[in-house]
Amino acid sequence: MIEIERDAGLLVLRLNRSDKANSLTKAMLEALDAALSGDTPAALILTGAGKVFSAGADLDEARAGLATDGVWERLSGRIAALPCLTIAALNGTLAGGAMGMVLACDLRLAVPPAKFFYPVMKLGFLPQPSDPARLVALIGPARAKLILMGGAKIEADEALAWGLIDRIVEPQSLLETARALAADTLAAKPGHAAAIKRLIG
Repeated sequence: MIEIERDAGLLVLRLNRSDKANSLTKAMLEALDAALSGDTPAALILTGAGKVFSAGADLDEARAGLATDGVWERLSGRIAALPCLTIAALNGTLAGGAMGMVLACDLRLAVPPAKFFYPVMKLGFLPQPSDPARLVALIGPARAKLILMGGAKIEADEALAWGLIDRIVEPQSLLETARALAADTLAAKPGHAAAIKRLIG
């Protein structure tokens, strides 16, 4: 359910449970975490199969405790700490807990039909601990409250205007665009991307 592709320093991780809207099980989250715990790639692309990036937690597992499991925070923390360029190539809607790993990436691309929502208020859960601050850093506190407290469902064009995503890309060129953005980093000397990320803060 997690496809792993490694090619000359580029690591592509693809959620592939499209029959379930790429809803995430604990096994999938642990597989993503494990894929990032080995040698550091020069660049990372995180994407999904089908027309939805991820609907968030698998509902059955969420009810059984996954919604509040620490694996979400460990995964997003690991992505945020990577010293390489990290790109979320969102092939469709991003919902719920899946937003954490995407907020932790450096860049976010999305296809035009994508929507963005994080219904923690409605479901009675708290967001992952690091997510509100990352969300505020991108879109500001009021808009973060619109999503986390107001239950707002954001369309791609609004997400772009807010700064939640960085580009809207047609589906047929999504991965090509992500790979092109990673090209300079892949060609650079080791440590160069990490040095730039430190300067940006």
